[in-house]
Amino acid sequence: MTRAVAVIYLTIVLDAVGIGLIFPILPSLLHDVTHAGDVAFLLGVMTALYAAMQFICAPVLGSLSDRLGRRPLLLVSLAGAIVNYLFLAAAPDLWMLLLGRAIAGVTSANVSVATAYITDISREDERARRFGLLNAMFGMGFIIGPVLGGALGDHWLRLPFVVAAALNGCNVLLALLMLPESRPPDPGKIEIAVLNPLRPLRWVFAVKSLLPVVLLFFLFSATGEAYGVCWALWGGDTFHWSGLWIGLSLGTFGVCQMLAQIFLPGPAVRLLTERGAILTGVTCVCMALTAMAFANQSWMVFGAMPLFALGGMGMPALQSIATRQVDAHLQGQFQGVLAATVSLASIVAPLGFSSLYFAVRDEWPGAIWLSVVAIYAIAIPVVVTLRPAKPASAP
Repeated sequence: MTRAVAVIYLTIVLDAVGIGLIFPILPSLLHDVTHAGDVAFLLGVMTALYAAMQFICAPVLGSLSDRLGRRPLLLVSLAGAIVNYLFLAAAPDLWMLLLGRAIAGVTSANVSVATAYITDISREDERARRFGLLNAMFGMGFIIGPVLGGALGDHWLRLPFVVAAALNGCNVLLALLMLPESRPPDPGKIEIAVLNPLRPLRWVFAVKSLLPVVLLFFLFSATGEAYGVCWALWGGDTFHWSGLWIGLSLGTFGVCQMLAQIFLPGPAVRLLTERGAILTGVTCVCMALTAMAFANQSWMVFGAMPLFALGGMGMPALQSIATRQVDAHLQGQFQGVLAATVSLASIVAPLGFSSLYFAVRDEWPGAIWLSVVAIYAIAIPVVVTLRPAKPASAP
């Protein structure tokens, strides 16, 4: 592993830890600032605001990384995260919390720029394995972050946000001192059109070969939202899980996913091809979800975890396919569009899954997992039609 790859992975781990730190504490912070009895709506507003700003700005930041280089945009993104966490740590009023989240959404290019960076420095046959490790690093941070955030929050409600800001400060120093540029800046003048957030999106819709990959990113990201929205509710309603058991189940899920992302993608692509790895991953996840839908004892859920883990081979393979859809000088722009697609799923899917869950909750809570299987069923024909594409040119 090269130093550049190691630095990118460490940057992603620290970033994910910082994000995970605030998850257990944010509802309590909203209670503290607003004195409201029920903050579920406000929590949804903050989540949607972040995702909406990311949807608008991620393609622009990706395009700028193609012109200015990956390193400056990564630094700007990390600096935006620091501002967000400092706002959360110090804000006495709700408007400051919302402003902090908006700034974080505007500058949130970490993962898309890191993906473009890995693409720049990796051979095609290395990309699936490296993207798997990238996803695993993010998953590792999300395992560590919530546990650490909950422990710190017991000492002082605002402490996790201070620590998250400090971690991102370390991230900035790490990238500034140790991360070389992967793509030399374009010496040409930056056109005003590059700053138009709709331009990359129009480009994607104009290039028909890109649409299947973008659609798959949307569908797979949408399915991922079901776990965050419904897992804890379903565990409590079906098995009467306590907070400890919910945490243990999510932790087990996270560990299995992390191990799968580390070890499976490279060998799976070599044995099955990228399209075969995606289809196999989707099949395994659908089997696990079906088992969960009909589970009536807790051990059945934990027994399905290995199938979920096998599903982890699919997304890195899709990411590898995505990198070959466009020329090298458009990687940042395309990764920005994919990040915007993920953000759109993060806005739409939680509303859909939460509404559906409360519709089936009294009769059959596990039915929510069959709705996720249905979304995967929509994705399968799209995966089957994937073909090696000639890289798309500039808009």
